[in-house]
Amino acid sequence: MKTHFIKMFGYNLFANQQLIQTMEANGSPEVTLKLMGHLLAAEQVWLERCRLIPSSLPNTWPENVTIEQCKKQVPERYEAWVTFLNEIDEEDLNSIIPYHSFTGDYFENQLGDIITQVLNHGTHTRAQIGQQLKFAGTKTLPITDYSYYLRVLNS
Repeated sequence: MKTHFIKMFGYNLFANQQLIQTMEANGSPEVTLKLMGHLLAAEQVWLERCRLIPSSLPNTWPENVTIEQCKKQVPERYEAWVTFLNEIDEEDLNSIIPYHSFTGDYFENQLGDIITQVLNHGTHTRAQIGQQLKFAGTKTLPITDYSYYLRVLNS
């Protein structure tokens, strides 16, 4: 599963970069920046939880997000997640991660389930960004299908 998750973070990187290019080419509507900032903040918060360290962010909705910040943070988040995955053993994916929500509620989840959450959240949020780009007048969205990514990867 570790290899699978590393591959999926490669896809996550690709899809985020494709969408950021489209955001920038279409004037970076504020709502899309807010959503991408949320996606990236959530990736950071979850990684910190998985590393069992306190969150460095007060929430997952940063303010005044810029396209330049997004362009910088996307590869940083990818590198951080892949580094983490390369540091753990396969059996660690079954370990229980305790954490508190921003409202103080206590939860526990398996590490593999948290990683799945992070990746699914990214896909969900990218769809929201795509919808907002269409609302703002973007004619064509980038292809971010996983099967397309595999074709690009293998070409």
